[in-house]
Amino acid sequence: MYKDHATLMHELKNYASPKARLTRMIRSGEVVQVRRGIFLPGGEKDYSVKSLAGIIYGPSYISFEYALSLYNFIPEKVEAVTSATYNKNKNRTFHTPVGSFYYYYLPPSVYPYEVTRREENGQPFLIATPEKALCDTLYKTRGITTMQELSSFFFDDRRMEHEDLAALDVEKVSFLAPLYRKKTITLFSEWLKGAAANE
Repeated sequence: MYKDHATLMHELKNYASPKARLTRMIRSGEVVQVRRGIFLPGGEKDYSVKSLAGIIYGPSYISFEYALSLYNFIPEKVEAVTSATYNKNKNRTFHTPVGSFYYYYLPPSVYPYEVTRREENGQPFLIATPEKALCDTLYKTRGITTMQELSSFFFDDRRMEHEDLAALDVEKVSFLAPLYRKKTITLFSEWLKGAAANE
């Protein structure tokens, strides 16, 4: 679906100046430059932004608000693709002709767990499970230090449904929580255990 710079240069090798030809193709819209070294055919509609997210910047997997929206945990549709990465020590943003992509740093200790592989239009992508996406979101959310503030975040700020949260896998969150080393996620694990006990 997408092509890198080396592939396009090989395809254009019979032109006197492949680089000049590529520049003209970009200007005419025959090729769309997603970011440096990543290209899509002009007019292409079957590409997957979820798959592109992992190509634009990686290693990474889809998480945070975009994943929560896909899982219908939050009512708003999230247009910008949000992903988790690690060992970068800073967040990154890419505004491209096919959309905006945000990448947030996570501790390496939590990165590999609760990530699944899926496909869209035959193109693979990695995405956090609902439990991981919620933990990731809480990791980058500041100002939550009490159960009351956590409940306010869930039900007032993000308008989540109690039933959706209570249906999450308690064991998965219990495993993940200590890896983040953040009080907010420990609170979430405790909250979830209480919600499960009251079911």
